[in-house]
Amino acid sequence: MLAVGAVLGTSSAAAQTLATTGRAIGPGNVVVQTKFGGQIFGFDIDQNGTEGVLTEAQTLENGRVLAAVETFDQATGKILKVVKKITSKDDFITMGVVGASIGLVQREHVKGIFVDSRIYSTLNPLSANAFTGVWTPPLTKNDIIESVSRNQGTSTNAFLAFENGGSDHTFVFFSDVAANTFGTSVVLPDDPFFFANGPLVAYDSNKNRAVIAASDGAVGGPPPVIAMVDLATGKLTKFTGIAGAPPFRQGFINGLAVDSADGIACTTTEVDANVQFYNLKRKTGFSQPLPGAPGQLQSGSDVEFDPVNKLFFVAQSVSSTGNGSSIHVYDVKGHLVESLDGFNFSNAFNVVRTHIALHPSDRTGYVDGPDPGVTQLQSFTY
Repeated sequence: MLAVGAVLGTSSAAAQTLATTGRAIGPGNVVVQTKFGGQIFGFDIDQNGTEGVLTEAQTLENGRVLAAVETFDQATGKILKVVKKITSKDDFITMGVVGASIGLVQREHVKGIFVDSRIYSTLNPLSANAFTGVWTPPLTKNDIIESVSRNQGTSTNAFLAFENGGSDHTFVFFSDVAANTFGTSVVLPDDPFFFANGPLVAYDSNKNRAVIAASDGAVGGPPPVIAMVDLATGKLTKFTGIAGAPPFRQGFINGLAVDSADGIACTTTEVDANVQFYNLKRKTGFSQPLPGAPGQLQSGSDVEFDPVNKLFFVAQSVSSTGNGSSIHVYDVKGHLVESLDGFNFSNAFNVVRTHIALHPSDRTGYVDGPDPGVTQLQSFTY
């Protein structure tokens, strides 16, 4: 259950933060605007540097697309460099900043009306403001990466992909992106990790394993499943997650993050607007509603973890504690620390879903918005 102080609301947390740090928490005044006014197709920031990366695209006449990769300054929001700009049928997607300050960007090459190949370029380091190499995972043109563990500061990342056609199986694999080397690849059971259920992956660096969460998404259906894949052996273990309360129960898993030091996973679920905390060693956990959330409209989406301050961050497109959108901050025991209100981000118009990007050392970050056309990013403090 939540501690009494956590239930009292945001104002006391905000006042305490202002008193102890000398600055207000919540949305900041720094806004990043895409260089060419296109919709953002993913972004991230370097947790150990001063820059971020985004990709944008906008449809032109005759089915052509203006697509670009850009770096920006975290302090000012200024676009620093247009790394690549193309006008064709191709597009770019930011997959994240991984490892030691490495930007990872996917280019989808389109021939006719279908994606013919996918090229994965690296900015190593991101501050080079240029493509420096190519990451070459052992994938076919029909294999699509749908989830990336965006852990920074460790050499290994986990990737979740599926075969688009044929068996349609979902599989997890590991990679040291900087070294362009690859580890274990393990096929996951279709129930419930079929790609249509939107499974998500995180990386537990202490145990050297991937953590995957999914649900079949049916209203009133079975509870979610949490799976763990050991990098060294490829062994897969799984356990049943928490069943929501009737009549709604959970829907899809919307967000996942892992605290490796304490072995805690945090997820958000659709329909019931709940957040869950799992002890991965004991394979137990608990679920609770997001603060003041009455139902599905207020469901959480992205979940991220700050390993420095040991905090989980939950994005909520339709706020249950204020106007617009909110980010709810929890400690590793599941206590609500503060609610950051007054954002404007929505999964409704995003091609790439809402993402919270954190810079833990100075307690700042970026999130999509405030432009409803998804052409901007907004800074925040916590």
